[in-house]
Amino acid sequence: MRQSPFSMQAMRSITPMVLAAHIFCGLMLLQTPGLSEARELMVKEDQRSIHVEVLGEGLPVVLIPSLGRGAQDFDDLKMRLVDAGYQVILPQPRGIGQSSGITVGLTLQDLAADVYAVSKAVTNSPVIVVGHAFGNRVARTFASEYPQQTKGVILLAAGGSTNIPKEIVKALRDSFRTDLPEAEHLEAVRLAFFAEGNEPAAWRDGWYPEVAIYQEAATKATPLQSWWAGGVAPMLVIQPLEDRVAPPANADKLLKAYPERVKVQKLAYAGHALLPEQPQQVADTIISWLRERF
Repeated sequence: MRQSPFSMQAMRSITPMVLAAHIFCGLMLLQTPGLSEARELMVKEDQRSIHVEVLGEGLPVVLIPSLGRGAQDFDDLKMRLVDAGYQVILPQPRGIGQSSGITVGLTLQDLAADVYAVSKAVTNSPVIVVGHAFGNRVARTFASEYPQQTKGVILLAAGGSTNIPKEIVKALRDSFRTDLPEAEHLEAVRLAFFAEGNEPAAWRDGWYPEVAIYQEAATKATPLQSWWAGGVAPMLVIQPLEDRVAPPANADKLLKAYPERVKVQKLAYAGHALLPEQPQQVADTIISWLRERF
């Protein structure tokens, strides 16, 4: 069974943000862009309001961030994708920035519905959905629930089926404790997220523990079998070889189960953070696969 790095007892509970009871979908255009400039949208539907950044034109690619982290983790990757001729869609998770909504009693299907509302608001075309770390679960749930809206799936540092050693669980939890002395905090971030020799300072900030709580609760509330397959679309799995949170066994299981549609690309000198560790290799691998398949 998968170990949970968080518990409701381990971190303080949060007060949910409850929106007025209404059902509507609205878009607010905040900026009119050129090709490489960003459009910012607010997608409002049911009891959620999701802030979205949209850049570029071309095949739409949706980027979903890691546990308790925001879309800013994709700042480098998004520009590389735009430069390669893709449209990039970045929904900010509930509780980060301007995004809001109920954060109790959720499942991964609820979080995937946020992504679906965003994708339909931006484009009529099926999308490539990219999930990093925890985001891989949302991406796979999206692809499972909305196959008609899914053109392809890309998983970065994807876990979910293997146990995490206790010392890594503690380091993962401590990564959200920015109240720790800087050296102690960065050591926790390094141990949980970065390969040996890679500098963790890029992830000193950007932690949202209250977001991590509801995301982990949503994972616990969702049966593994409902999202593990990740739908039926072609899938690329980028597997860091030094990932201590989601070790290569996770990718190997996916490839063995679905060899006809899964491709695994293993990257050296990278851990669970992956994006700040090997930005060029990640982008090149994604772009190469997209050009080959689509």
